[in-house]
Amino acid sequence: MPNEPLKIEDITGDRTGYRILRLSGPLIITNLFEFQALVRGNTSPNLVLDFTDVPYIDSAGIGALVGAYVTHQKDGRSLVLVGVGERLRNALQITRVEQFFKYYPTLAEAV
Repeated sequence: MPNEPLKIEDITGDRTGYRILRLSGPLIITNLFEFQALVRGNTSPNLVLDFTDVPYIDSAGIGALVGAYVTHQKDGRSLVLVGVGERLRNALQITRVEQFFKYYPTLAEAV
């Protein structure tokens, strides 16, 4: 799994003010730099991160996710997670950062 690439599809939401990043593959230290750059460069009021096709996240990925949360909160913008599977949710619970995020089962519910 660590050798799998992370693919990120950058989507403009159907509604004005929404940006969607659809991730596919593990979010780990060897591939999170594009993710960080896209999140840091985001200026939309609402960022939706679609984790439906993300099987695994490591501590560096969780750190990048928390960094994204902090930046968006500081700027008064929202960040929500979609399609977070049980394995990812457990990783967020174990690291005690689960409560920072809003979760939606589907993209349609998030926007």
